[in-house]
Amino acid sequence: MAALLSHIMSSSALLTLGVYHLICTTINHLKSPGSRDYVAKPYHPFPPFSSTSSHSRLKHLQLYLLVLCLLVAFAHQTLVSSDSDPLLKGRTPVHCFTSLQSAGVLFLFLLLSLFLLLSQSTSLLPLPPDLFFALASGAFFLQFSVSASSVSVQTSDLQAKCDSISARISALSSLMCLILACQPKLFVADVGLGASLCLQGLWVLQTGLSLFVEAFIPEGCHRLLDVVNGVEGSTKCDLVDSRLRAVAILDLCFVIHVMFVLLIVIVAYGAVAKSVGVSRRFGSYEALPTLPSGDSNHVQMKTISGTQA
Repeated sequence: MAALLSHIMSSSALLTLGVYHLICTTINHLKSPGSRDYVAKPYHPFPPFSSTSSHSRLKHLQLYLLVLCLLVAFAHQTLVSSDSDPLLKGRTPVHCFTSLQSAGVLFLFLLLSLFLLLSQSTSLLPLPPDLFFALASGAFFLQFSVSASSVSVQTSDLQAKCDSISARISALSSLMCLILACQPKLFVADVGLGASLCLQGLWVLQTGLSLFVEAFIPEGCHRLLDVVNGVEGSTKCDLVDSRLRAVAILDLCFVIHVMFVLLIVIVAYGAVAKSVGVSRRFGSYEALPTLPSGDSNHVQMKTISGTQA
């Protein structure tokens, strides 16, 4: 239950952060006079629709919540890696080292969030956006490396598949941050970063359900009774056919999550465009004002007279 709860909390935090980033990025893009004036921002003040100073207390609410969530996640991973009960809590060498690696990645993201908070709230650490995106790209790449390396040491095919897909999503986030560090005016990359955060949040939830909830474990697979907290190898498939079927189900779930994220992006863009009051900017035209028939004839006669002269 504790492992499932941690997955639910992580999923909620990532999904909320991704949706908020999508909304603020769309607002920033639609309010820019032109595509050349748009610049990606690593941080958007809260609330996004308000530009007055009456909400100054809530301006850095996003960063405070992000630091709090990362601190809780870091403490949880550190405590799990140092657990002393080998059967009930799962202290094995693989579990210990993978948990410490995850805690190290979370600590790196915590430092980045603290640096961003200091940069936005004080003048002690002026952090340019391109440098922050470059550092975030390195952090996401490290997360990709940790998730990919954990696949090779997993004894559970289900958890190995979940870690493999999570590593790919982290690689996508790293690529989007690297593009924004080099091309901060690229709106598509900024949207892709928010979409990758949403996808990672949904996949974390799917991982928790597929590994720790009996109703969502694929048929032919089961949890080991002597490992109740869901450490590595706690969910296994006995037959090869069951393993292949479970992997195919996870691939199908990933495709469904991708479609759902695309729907979130479209709905967020449409809702923000309607709220901001921006109508068709691209591929649109404005009809010329119609003149009364008398004025039209007068303009035509003046044109003919000027031509003859």
